[in-house]
Amino acid sequence: MIDNSPLTEETVTVVGGGVGGLAAACTLADAGADVTVLERTDSLGGVTNRLELGEFTFDTGPSWYLMPGTFERFFDHFDRSVADYYELTRLDPQYRVFYKDGDRLDIEPDLDRIRAVFESYKAGAADALDDYLAEAERTYEVGMEQFVYEDRARFRDLLDPSILRAAPALTHLGSMQDYVAGYFDEPKLQQLLQYTLVFLGGSPHNTPSLYNLMTHVDFQLGVYYPEGGMYSLVEALSALGRELGVSYRTGAEVTGLDPVDGGLRVATTGASHVADSVVANANPAHVERDLLDADQHGRDPGYWEGQTYGPSALLLYLGVEGEVDPLAHHSLVFPTDWDAHFERIFEAPGWPEDPAYYLSVASQTDGAVAPDGHHAVVVLVPLAPGLDDGPERRAAFRDRILADLAENTGVDLRDRIVAEQSVCVSDFTDRYRTPGGTALGLAHTLDQTGPLRPSHHAPGVDGLYYAGAFTSPGVGLPMALISGEHAAEALARDAGRSRLDRLVPNL
Repeated sequence: MIDNSPLTEETVTVVGGGVGGLAAACTLADAGADVTVLERTDSLGGVTNRLELGEFTFDTGPSWYLMPGTFERFFDHFDRSVADYYELTRLDPQYRVFYKDGDRLDIEPDLDRIRAVFESYKAGAADALDDYLAEAERTYEVGMEQFVYEDRARFRDLLDPSILRAAPALTHLGSMQDYVAGYFDEPKLQQLLQYTLVFLGGSPHNTPSLYNLMTHVDFQLGVYYPEGGMYSLVEALSALGRELGVSYRTGAEVTGLDPVDGGLRVATTGASHVADSVVANANPAHVERDLLDADQHGRDPGYWEGQTYGPSALLLYLGVEGEVDPLAHHSLVFPTDWDAHFERIFEAPGWPEDPAYYLSVASQTDGAVAPDGHHAVVVLVPLAPGLDDGPERRAAFRDRILADLAENTGVDLRDRIVAEQSVCVSDFTDRYRTPGGTALGLAHTLDQTGPLRPSHHAPGVDGLYYAGAFTSPGVGLPMALISGEHAAEALARDAGRSRLDRLVPNL
């Protein structure tokens, strides 16, 4: 957090009311800045939002509440607790996996039961899991303390002595596929240890094995559900911001940013103002292509075309009559060989023939999100960004997924859907201005990890900072929250240097 750098003379505009922007706003306001958040749509939250279809309520984006300590840590900075804003339920099972060969298993919030699942697939797998988890925990602890909670956005930051001491714990630079295969040769167990990579926008073949830490997050830290859904986090952050003096304007689209003497001119529809600094929670590709003039930033024109983006998705929001057992709150449906699906995302973009997908049924935990006798079901299929998702293509794929669901889980929704809406590739492009309609941001490939991700400082533009999934520490709600802190801290450091330069011009 910001220490000894009061911002009482600073005016800051936050562009975009997603989780990263809301976290930055709270952090800056707590340091004394005059903060206004501008959000283009009619509700805060960005991709973390809420959809109401009649009596059904859906989380539109993230639906896994992971790393609860990260959220507790954030609110503790302001002498608050998560419990001041919402209650958490630990899920049991954490999730259910359906394999398309008819196999099914539960991951429960008990390590002994998880060990038993592994041992049931291969003698000795439980002991191998112990070894794997010990390494994952070590990677997690070093990674969080040295690279996530600390902003290491520049290569010179890696020269810190504490980083050099920690380096032996972070030598996992090969692929996750090769790393996991060194512990387990059973494909289904490999999938259990790798599916979380989709949360990072990657595949087992392009994500470095240092992200073994995600298994520690999954198996040992638990999966939770906030009362009222994931949007409760957005409501908590905005409420905290108001308590700290943050102002919010929804329906306020930013149409341009122009560096001027003393700050940045922020243009919105029909108006403009000058802020000392701007934190853009809008993705930097959009900011640099659409809000800044081409000669105002220091990025090569082809930079964004050369990056590897996380998947887009087809999302089906379905209000369903009747029971949906055996679907759990979180369920995953995997083909026994999912390599072809990842190839259709990263190597040869196209609609998958045998897709892996995820289902959220929050109404299995929270009866308030669906009327009696009904369930709120979300189906998410990862897709390659940039696909042509015209109405006919989308409808045909929707029908195929519902048929696949019926065949492989025994749950046939097709004649029981009473409310429905879908979101696909082009919607992500239109709503969030993301390259190719990626739903996540930059993938966590080796060359897009740590200081190789875009910096919080916008290149070539004084006073402009980035927060969100396109910068460090990366993809996911906990990372977005931390990115907002880091952007605010970078702004405060620069403001302190600027103030010192004005006071002692010849220093």
